[in-house]
Amino acid sequence: MSDATERPRTDADADAWATACEEDLKAEQARRRAQYGSTPPGSAAEELRKLFDVVADKVTAFQSSLPGMAAQNAVQQFVNQAKAAVEPVIERNPQVFDHLAAAGGELLAAYRSAVENQERRWTQRSHTAKDSDDPRDDGPGPSEHIDLD
Repeated sequence: MSDATERPRTDADADAWATACEEDLKAEQARRRAQYGSTPPGSAAEELRKLFDVVADKVTAFQSSLPGMAAQNAVQQFVNQAKAAVEPVIERNPQVFDHLAAAGGELLAAYRSAVENQERRWTQRSHTAKDSDDPRDDGPGPSEHIDLD
């Protein structure tokens, strides 16, 4: 370990990093609330309900551009049926959506970790290849005439 920056990471380093990240996140959230005046997002169930309401409104607005009364009735019936199916699930099991959101976050973290590990291996491999003494790695050399007779 010749460089001071190449020391092994300790649990204290990880804790300090996590604390700093948490503080930065809270400061950024406060800054955004002050700038945009928006309230923080609610639970996953509330956000799903909001999303569904917005999509239903857009579909209803789209419905007016459909030709024919039958098509408009079909769209309205679909929106009503979907809303009737989703609302009871959200009402009875709001914590399920919180768990699904947390699981999605865990999957994203696992994917990110796998990608970072693979990128680290690729960069280490490319650095070791550049550091080799193989003359073939120096690029094309001077051209020679090869007699084929």
